[in-house]
Amino acid sequence: MKPKAITPTTNKSQNGQQKTINKLTTYTILTLITLTLALWTADHIYPLPDLHNRDDYARLITAKDGTPLRAFAGKGGVWRYPLHLSQVSPLYLEALLGYEDKYFYHHFGVNPVAILRGCIQNIKAGRIISGGSTLTMQVARLINPHRRGYKGKILQILRALQLEYHFTKDEILTLYLNYAPFGGTVEGVGAASLTYLGKPPLELSHAEAALLAVLPQRPSGWRPDRYPALAERARNKVLNRLVTNKVWEPSIVEAAKQEKVAAVHYEHPMTAPLLANRLRSKALPDQPLVTTIDGQLQANIADCVSGYVENMDSGVSAAVMVVENDTLAVRAYVGSADFFSITRQGQVDMIRAVRSPGSTLKPFLYGMALDRGLIHSASLLSDAPQYYSDYRPGNFSAGFSGPVTMSAALQRSLNLPAIQVIEHLGPGVFAAALTGGGLKLKIPKGGAPNPAIVLGGLGVRLEELTGAYTALARNGRSGKLRYLAAELTDPIREKYMLSEGAAWIIRSILADTPRPNRYRTAAVASHNLAWKTGTSYGFRDAWAMGVTPKYTIGVWVGRPDGTPSPGASGAQTAAPLLFTISDYLAKPGEFFTHAPPSVSSRIICWPLGTTKSELPNSGLCHEEYLAHILDNNSLSTLPS
Repeated sequence: MKPKAITPTTNKSQNGQQKTINKLTTYTILTLITLTLALWTADHIYPLPDLHNRDDYARLITAKDGTPLRAFAGKGGVWRYPLHLSQVSPLYLEALLGYEDKYFYHHFGVNPVAILRGCIQNIKAGRIISGGSTLTMQVARLINPHRRGYKGKILQILRALQLEYHFTKDEILTLYLNYAPFGGTVEGVGAASLTYLGKPPLELSHAEAALLAVLPQRPSGWRPDRYPALAERARNKVLNRLVTNKVWEPSIVEAAKQEKVAAVHYEHPMTAPLLANRLRSKALPDQPLVTTIDGQLQANIADCVSGYVENMDSGVSAAVMVVENDTLAVRAYVGSADFFSITRQGQVDMIRAVRSPGSTLKPFLYGMALDRGLIHSASLLSDAPQYYSDYRPGNFSAGFSGPVTMSAALQRSLNLPAIQVIEHLGPGVFAAALTGGGLKLKIPKGGAPNPAIVLGGLGVRLEELTGAYTALARNGRSGKLRYLAAELTDPIREKYMLSEGAAWIIRSILADTPRPNRYRTAAVASHNLAWKTGTSYGFRDAWAMGVTPKYTIGVWVGRPDGTPSPGASGAQTAAPLLFTISDYLAKPGEFFTHAPPSVSSRIICWPLGTTKSELPNSGLCHEEYLAHILDNNSLSTLPS
């Protein structure tokens, strides 16, 4: 059988079809090119807003373990803590995607099936009940708010496409985590978790994850702190859908439903408000600023300070610093007794205030005199009236003890022996050595160092004084205190204050200073505390400085406005707080190091002040004292 011949009519038909296909292909390509150019042009004309604007985020200051110490709201008073996907519980991500957008990682920002389904539901209901929005579209609406309606939906879709073009899926999901509304000024799952649940989002349970997944749908109407019953009902709706979508097992969901939603609103952290104020400028809104503070220790000492001043006059405040000797890391920073107290001026940071140090500089004076070979620990000093043309020093007790050893003079904080020593050392030399050791001195303008500086005739700050006292635990070298965890990887910045031997002798003398009977506790036997008090002129400042094998502690008590507190001395007002804190920090088995090779012990004879073996006649040794000698130097008694 012969094949049929192809007629001209058939050829014309096929040619027409091919032309139609070619035209459609051309139109399609031109349409796609036009649409692409239009979208590209629109993207440049209407760019996305700055989605990494740092002012949008709260600044968070944390303890060394990440515990929040204080936060500062972002622009508009919004509480939004920056988060990355790794900082959120996987349970939350499962609940969010399983409930809101299970095809999130597969669509191009818009899910046509979901939109079609939403349109059908809206037509049937006669009103808008579903928008078919993907998570990308929800982010688009968060950054570009609009009224609900078809016009707004089109804009939302365009913004979603724009987001998908500029960002990865993980980046878009991160934007949702940080910008989703949770009621009031709380935005982002990080702030919501801390505000409503009191925990970071990495620690969410199944029930908590489901609750936070649904809250952005009606952030004000389902706030758990106001409407716990409604919030629980919405949460259970999520849990049921997660079972239906086979995201979680039914047994897990049933257990999660037993967890009640509590009507709780956790206050924003204020554990170290004054330190946070100080470090605020260093905090970046897109990541927490981690300090060296021990969160639990900070909270406990803050409570201790607050309770300590409770029965004192309403204008009295207190400040405490705890520094770790080895690292110079500040582990506790309590700048006032009560940050919120107006009468106690709680927002004045007394750790940074310049105040008269009273007698707290005397240990450094005697240590420097030891280093210069002027005295040893049993040198005979004179506690007797001394007169100067423009200065007549006296003791705190208003009495005189006559001849005393250097150790006794330091332990009893006698003024006259200190004046005797500084006259021989030189006030200028003393001030220069303190400054060289890192202690910043505030000498009255136009004034010059004089003997009164050792009794408090200048100004210092508690933080710098505490840093100086670390020299007694660090072989004579004081250091720059460190407040940020990142600084702990840097080399320690230290300065020479005393020799190792002089620091050991002074610390040993202060550690042998007996506590008042009522402050002698069993804890004293388990650790060493070298301590010194100070009282400024007119009872304006009460100080107590302490050094343990592990920590250096600085305590100040007084009125921030500088008015006197009659009778408030360092020994009576500040020392009890120091003892409480040092006993709390004490650990069994913590002891100071043994004497370095430069220190030896010898029997010293008075009144000559030489060793007993050096005397030609034992009758010249009227009194014997065991002395710590530095570098084998046993000089005769200083002239009065």
